Amino acid sequence: MANNVIGLGAIAALGGCAVALQGQFMGIMAKSIGTTGGIFVNYISGAVLAIVLLAAAQGGSLKAWAEVPWYALSAGALGLVIAGSIGYTASRLGLTTAFTIIVATQFAVSVMLDHFGWLGAIARPLEMTRVLGVGAIITGVWLTSK
Repeated sequence: MANNVIGLGAIAALGGCAVALQGQFMGIMAKSIGTTGGIFVNYISGAVLAIVLLAAAQGGSLKAWAEVPWYALSAGALGLVIAGSIGYTASRLGLTTAFTIIVATQFAVSVMLDHFGWLGAIARPLEMTRVLGVGAIITGVWLTSK
């Protein structure tokens, strides 16, 4: 179990690094080619890589896509919102402020999804430690935005 947590934590940390770098790069593109142009370049390069990875997987299958709940298929559209908001705000607020607001909002929504078990999430009741953690993050938003 501990090794699984360490491995998953490392993957999550890698994702966090990628998000921060993507924010910086999206900000650069937003200044140069506009937010919409940056989103386009972001998704085209991601689509090319996804095609390569799917082809390399050889066992990967998209046959069951019709069984995915309809709301989960909006992930790509949500990705456009994410990339657009990062590209637009990172170059105007700075990475730290933009990402602190983004992360604080992620925590608030995640707590609700977990607590109520919405949209297929495993229900995990809200405990005081989570309330305090989200409160600390919101305090961080305030402190980094000053």
